[in-house]
This record gives sequence, structure tokens and C-alpha cells, in this order.
Amino acid sequence: MKRQRFFATLGAGLALATVAACSGSSTAAPSVPPSPTAKVTGTVEFWHFFTGREEAAVKAAVADFHAKYPDITVNVRGGQDDEKMLKAIAAGQPIDLALSSTTDRAGKFCQSGAFKDLKGYIDRDKLDLTQFPDAVLAYTQFNGVRCTLPMLSDVYGLYYNKAMLSGAGVTDAPKTTSDLTALAKKLTVFNPDGSIKVAGFVPEMGWYENAPAHFAPSFGSKWLNPDATSAIGGDPSWQEMAKWQKDLVDFYGIDKLTKFTAGLGQEFSADNAFEKGKVAMVIDGEYRSAFVKDEAPTLQYGTAPFPTGDSHTDLDGGGYITGNIMGIGKGSANPEAAWLLMRYLTTDTDAMVKLANAIKNVPTTKAALASPNLEADANYKTFLDIFGNAHSSTTPASPTGSQYQDAMADFFTKWQGGKVSDLGAALLDVDKQINDALALATGP
Repeated sequence: MKRQRFFATLGAGLALATVAACSGSSTAAPSVPPSPTAKVTGTVEFWHFFTGREEAAVKAAVADFHAKYPDITVNVRGGQDDEKMLKAIAAGQPIDLALSSTTDRAGKFCQSGAFKDLKGYIDRDKLDLTQFPDAVLAYTQFNGVRCTLPMLSDVYGLYYNKAMLSGAGVTDAPKTTSDLTALAKKLTVFNPDGSIKVAGFVPEMGWYENAPAHFAPSFGSKWLNPDATSAIGGDPSWQEMAKWQKDLVDFYGIDKLTKFTAGLGQEFSADNAFEKGKVAMVIDGEYRSAFVKDEAPTLQYGTAPFPTGDSHTDLDGGGYITGNIMGIGKGSANPEAAWLLMRYLTTDTDAMVKLANAIKNVPTTKAALASPNLEADANYKTFLDIFGNAHSSTTPASPTGSQYQDAMADFFTKWQGGKVSDLGAALLDVDKQINDALALATGP
């Protein structure tokens, strides 16, 4: 499940771009033994980002691995974010296997050499890459270097409170963003003093999973050109998205929205606003269904693909796809054992299905997706369908990591606050920021 917050500051994005620029690049495959070691032994230092209930599921999967390979000990360290892992690897700490919460860093991990190129292992062991869907393969490599393998995906769609919709005489989820806006206004309840009591839909970017990347597939918005330069200013769909979002922000009033969201519970807690009935509709990942089951089991809710922009109804059924990516740290003291654990967690069907059932992420192998043991109720199946939809998309890999998304986040902060007078010019300025960061990261 994704723990990476998308709404980082632009300054943080530029700092990461600078780190990438100073790290150099790696394109050569690492030297690996010509044949697999007959008996792999030793210890694997495995860092990942999961916590709580989800961390327990990862530990259970690792325990199954240890039962199969008792000569390999795995030290599992949860709650480690990407920044901490990158710094530790750069400092020479021997992290054998690392699990990142986001595909946004694939370009950085591969280009900087923080993660080893896996080509030598893949070729030697004849790992069949066709077992992974094409979209997944696309986000686990950068510029021909495959330094990661996928371990579960996140898929984004619409969650809606069935009781609230029924009370408003509505039975079906909205199909377009205009439908969503109209329904959000209908479902919103104000207090006598004009403050928000219940929001039909919170449009404030940066709140929970509201991020430009998550909405982009609904508008067919393009991030980058083939040369990795920004395509945002020249793509009119970004203006369409911004105008839709601002219309709903203005309905509430940004000050009222900010006060309302400040009083809501934390996203990953039992006080989640959707689970508590404070918000009728939200954009969220498939994993939310597991949280609802655990924290709000009586909540009557439905799921659907997120509505499309009014002029993009041909994209119906699609959504944003991302995922967790796993790599072997460049300073690994036991890469052979790390590779064995990686293969187990990313390709073993039983392990993949067990993790998916526990965490409610989407499996990232075709066999696991087709497994009869995969538990898929109607609400979870929505995300399996989105995952397989031809109109679903992800964010492209970039040598600057998520910097281009950070730049858009910074724009939306100003835009929703009423500090942008010329939308087109502001988006062209976003292009400049992204292209300047790219030039810094890649050099002349």
C-alpha cells in the first residue's frame, strides 16, 4: 500500500534532483555468479515501508520463505521510507533488499545505481518477465535498466457512502466530473454558522489521496514528452482538471475547506473521514477496503472507477496505477540470498495471493490475478477491473523522481488558494521548473 505522500514541497523535489545529479548513473549489469549457488545461506537485511497490520502480513510472508529456505535468516525492518533508504544506501549501509512504496523513484534508483541492475540475475535464471502485466513492467525499469521487480500494485478509484447517496435519491456512482460535482454539492451538509458538517467530496489537493497524479488518468493528462521534458503547459487537459477542481473548491470556500480538513482524522487511522461518515465520496486505493473491514465493518459503501473529465468519457473504466517496487541495494552483503527472497516475494503465486488477501493490494503477476484463492468481493473487484483496463495509466519514470509531480502540487496549492491569475501562464511556468530540474539532474 502506498505510504508515499504525493503532495511534497517543490523544494524537496529539487533537493532530490540534486542528489540524483551528484550520484552518477549505472547502466552496466552487475557481475553475478554464472550459475545459481547450490545452497544459499546467510542473512538478508530487508527494509520496507509497511507498518501495523500490513507489516504483520509481510512478516508472515517472510516466515513462509524462511520455512522454505531455513539456511537464510531475514532481518525485517519495517516503517522505512524511501528517503531514509536512499540515504542509508548512499552512506554504504548494507541493505540487501529494499521495498519502495512508489514507482516514482524507479528512475532515481536505477540511474543512480542505488539498486543493482537485475539483468544478470534475470538472464542467468531465465526469469520469465511475461508473467508480469505490461503496465507493471513499464514502471520497474528506467532507460532500459531494470533495477526493480514489482511486489503488489495500488489502483485508485472512487469510494462512496451508499447510505448518503440513497438518502439523496441516488443509486449509481457518478460517471463524469460534472456528475461528481453536482452530487458532491447535493450531499454536502453545512452547519448553521456556514461551516462544513459533512462534505460530499473534498476537492482540496493535498488532502488524503487527492493528488494530480491520481486524477490525471480521468482527463488523459500527459506528464512528460519522450525526451523527459514537461508536457504539462501544452496539454489542455490539465487546464480542464484545474478548472473542475477550482469550481468545487470555490463552492465550499478554501478557508472553510482548510478548517474542515484540519479537524478530520488522520487518513491511516480509525478516524479516517470516509470511514467516519464525514465525507461522502473520496478517491482512494484498493487497500482502503481492508481498512474499512478492520475499522468500520458496518459501513455500507461502494466502489467505482473515478469519474472521467466531461470531454474524456472514452476513458471510462480506467484509473491510476502505481505499485511497490523492490530492489537489491548496491552495498548488499548477500545479493544471492536477496535475489532469492526477491524472487519469492514477487513471483511465488501463493505468497503473492496471501499478501494480496491480507493487505488488499492488487497482485502483480498474471498467475496470482487468476488464482481461485484470491479473495475478491464486489468492492475489491472494481480495482482488479481498473487494473486490467486499457485506459488505466501510471506516472512515467524520470531521472528527477517525483519532482514533476511536486511541481504540480506546488501549482495546485497556489491555484486552489486563489493566487493564480493566469492559468495558462502558470502551467508554462511549471514546465520551466520541471525542465530546469531535469537539466540539473542530467547535466549538459
